[in-house]
Amino acid sequence: MSSSDTQHWNPAQYQQNARFVSDLGVPVVELLSPQPGERILDLGCGDGALSLKLVEARCTVVAVDASAEMIAAAQALGLDARVMDGQSLQFEREFDAVFSNAALHWMKQPAQVIAGVWRALKPGGRFVGEMGGKANVAAIVTALDAALSARGKLAPNPWYFPSAEEYSALLVARGFEVRVIETFVRPTLLPGDVGGWLETFAHAYTVLLTESERQALIAEVVDALRGTLCGADGAWRADYVRLRFAAVKPEIAIR
Repeated sequence: MSSSDTQHWNPAQYQQNARFVSDLGVPVVELLSPQPGERILDLGCGDGALSLKLVEARCTVVAVDASAEMIAAAQALGLDARVMDGQSLQFEREFDAVFSNAALHWMKQPAQVIAGVWRALKPGGRFVGEMGGKANVAAIVTALDAALSARGKLAPNPWYFPSAEEYSALLVARGFEVRVIETFVRPTLLPGDVGGWLETFAHAYTVLLTESERQALIAEVVDALRGTLCGADGAWRADYVRLRFAAVKPEIAIR
């Protein structure tokens, strides 16, 4: 998932606070339409939950992620899972498809990612994914920035959330034919309040603080977001905006 030095992944914490990520990735698998016998690269596989669905579709799957902890969890499921930075893929024309769910927004050098995907794909291969789009978790980021600023601190935003137009242009610049690309608002039900989300995903912000400061900041952000993200039913929903796409490397590539 993340290639950031400040984001660390705990598979057990991820299972508790972020199982919705793979659960909501099923429509991306359907867009991929994996066929028996295909060789597929799962880029930013996390703990391998969606990689397993591709294996169940009788595909040969190679799963890669920058997190050694997540790769260990994926390997425990019996997957061919490898530690690898998605911005420096080490494959050459060997995959029928590259699939990615909720990982590309952790890779802040998108042109390098797309170039690596292009190299990894066979001619005619497809690149299908979903990631955070423009304005994803905007309310959460605003609250985090305000809480840190009040403490005299500033964190670099760890995410890359492009518009459909921006990401489409990057794909086309590399030679891909974009078949589908869209952004859509998807308020996402959380298993608890937004504190669990912050514990799991916002290390770039909380790493700047001591343990006691971190707990105080999370409590403050939860309180600040209660009126925005907590509904009348008491359920919390993160303000997600997703970007979903499918692109194809032409059979006769011009580069």
